[in-house]
Amino acid sequence: MTELAGPVLRLLGERRETLAVAESLTGGLLAATIVDVPGASAVFRGGLVVYATDLKRTLAGVPGELLAERGPVDPDVVLALADGARRACGADWGLATTGVAGPEPQAGMPVGTVYLACRGPAGGEVRGMTFEGDRADVRAGAVAAALDLLAGTLRGTS
Repeated sequence: MTELAGPVLRLLGERRETLAVAESLTGGLLAATIVDVPGASAVFRGGLVVYATDLKRTLAGVPGELLAERGPVDPDVVLALADGARRACGADWGLATTGVAGPEPQAGMPVGTVYLACRGPAGGEVRGMTFEGDRADVRAGAVAAALDLLAGTLRGTS
């Protein structure tokens, strides 16, 4: 998947901007994909793996009331995760993932439900998606879609 991350990192470098991630269902796969690209350290600040719901609040700063009301798989929660990544890592851009990789539904959400968010200096975007397949397929699809969301936002085409 470095073929997806490389162009995004080049765009960020051209803009002299930085990136941080907050990951739930992808569990570090997004950050690992990014750092697989040689030279990623020029723009990638780091990330948060907030797999447990309480860590979304304590590490990423997602409001506890929002988590209690909506649960961890929610468009507003993923946007708050992107904000938390930016803030915690001191980055220009935050990219976040949350969802249900399976094998069982979670809090009434079916397996394959994914929310992604990208937040930058001029605003943010949330994308809801559904992926088919096993845990690995859902997680890989979420990583690819997150990188695509960021690329489209950076190019102004998302």
